Amino acid sequence: MPRTWRISHFDEACVRSLSSRLGVSAVLAQVLSARGYASAEQAGAFLDSKLTELLDPELLPGVCAAADRIVAAVSGGRKITIYGDYDVDGVTATSLLWHCLKLVGGKVEYYVPSRLEEGYGLNCEALRRFHEDDPAQLVVTVDCGIASVREAELARELGLELIVTDHHQFGSTLPPANALVHPRLPGTAYPFGDLCGVGVAFKLAWAICTRMGDGRKASPRMREFLLAAVGLTAIGTVADVVPLLGENRVFVRFGLQSLRERASPGLQALLKVTKLHDKSVFSAEDIGFSIAPRINAAGRLGQARLAVELLTTDNLERAGMLAAYLEEQNKARQTVERRIFKQAKELLEAHPEWNDQPAIVLTATDWHAGVIGIVASRVAEHCQKPAVMIAVNLDEQLGQGSARTFGGFDLHAGLAACAEHLQTFGGHQAAAGLRIVAEKIDPFREAFCRYVGSHHIVNPIDLELKIDAEVRLADLTVRAVTELDRLGPFGRSNPRPVLASSRVELAEAPRKMGEGERHLSLKLRHYGKTMRAVAFGKAEWADQIAAVAGPISISFAPSINRFRGQENVELQLLDWQES
Repeated sequence: MPRTWRISHFDEACVRSLSSRLGVSAVLAQVLSARGYASAEQAGAFLDSKLTELLDPELLPGVCAAADRIVAAVSGGRKITIYGDYDVDGVTATSLLWHCLKLVGGKVEYYVPSRLEEGYGLNCEALRRFHEDDPAQLVVTVDCGIASVREAELARELGLELIVTDHHQFGSTLPPANALVHPRLPGTAYPFGDLCGVGVAFKLAWAICTRMGDGRKASPRMREFLLAAVGLTAIGTVADVVPLLGENRVFVRFGLQSLRERASPGLQALLKVTKLHDKSVFSAEDIGFSIAPRINAAGRLGQARLAVELLTTDNLERAGMLAAYLEEQNKARQTVERRIFKQAKELLEAHPEWNDQPAIVLTATDWHAGVIGIVASRVAEHCQKPAVMIAVNLDEQLGQGSARTFGGFDLHAGLAACAEHLQTFGGHQAAAGLRIVAEKIDPFREAFCRYVGSHHIVNPIDLELKIDAEVRLADLTVRAVTELDRLGPFGRSNPRPVLASSRVELAEAPRKMGEGERHLSLKLRHYGKTMRAVAFGKAEWADQIAAVAGPISISFAPSINRFRGQENVELQLLDWQES
């Protein structure tokens, strides 16, 4: 279905005022105006956010009780086990809290469940093992546990002290843990409810460091740790695709700087294999497309503990080995992902009736359960509807699934409505996971599609491409495009500016490029200005654009291509139309 372009309105007087008072280009001023920053004071505060804008950790619901219990356990010489999660948010949260507890003299270990064998969240078998090993220990979850009511009840029965820190959606009953730390706990009003798991862990670590300092401020050594920990927080925040506004934007903005200046041995090794170590400035896209996928690959392929080891080791040689291994794991993940996506499209072609359903539910017995979440995102985008991918284990007759939303549909609510067909499920509005008995997959498909059909309609706004400003290519100087980066870091709820130009001509014939010729390269001319554009994964546009007789309109995200000391503006083509 073609996308509708919606070019934002702006106030010309406001643009002139912002440009003059802030000393910025008209392009940046126009984008600021289009995004609702009407005054120079408001726009300036957004462009120049400060680390001091992070809220006092004591405000986070449950953090005081949790920090007090952890400090007491450290002082009493008790063992503390951090129970993490296998995605990037969980891995960085586990690593951050481990560093904190080691710094304050804690006797600490970490446990990351196997994605393939144990699944997401607390599990009873692990809690029983912890109790057998040391019944006096303290267990602290990060990025999981808020929906683990049965497991928390078992911990209480065993006498195992349990602290849950999480940010995911909770059910009607909260787990009976000794302390719950969550930015949206019922009956509380934390000013920013969109923290991810590692953001919650950072606030807890901050509260612990304050208590281990003078009670009001962390010691200089602990303060240095917290400044370095902002880098880990940035990685998990970008990877978990939470809104990059408020505290999350502050974490990522200053975390990118921290990664450059305070990277641990493991992160240094990771930056080297991703070829980011020579970059003077990092972007959120560097995390999203280079750093996070390699950390995530370990968890997706069942070895998340190695990713935590990478982020916690101080051994340079071991860090290099682990980073190289994660690089290979990521390549393997990419190969598996391409195969599964190809099979998903073949299933849809073989069952055209599924395309008429309000949601897509696909299953296979040879899919890798750790990779289907990525493919579910691609299927949802490809089909423009919510998608569920289920990998079925024939020996156990069980399916493990991942779901991704489209158009704002609430996945967690959808799965809750179909809970009678599921063994377990969890997640949030945009992404979720589930376990299901194989024979219940067809009834689940019918129930889920029926629920989506009655509770969600794909509106034209879901298919709109929001454009911040229409510009001439000549306006996109290196200075003007570099200035646009001040709006960043970019991600969910704060996307990179999307611009448009009309009556653009081809300077050369479109060219396919990249491995398998999957991408598109264009040379475009606009009122005498020539510029290069690329469209990733859109090689099919080459013949379509070449067949157009006249000029075209383009929508794009501009960026700076830095190569061998040269800086040039390059356009990432997002869509095009005949003028």
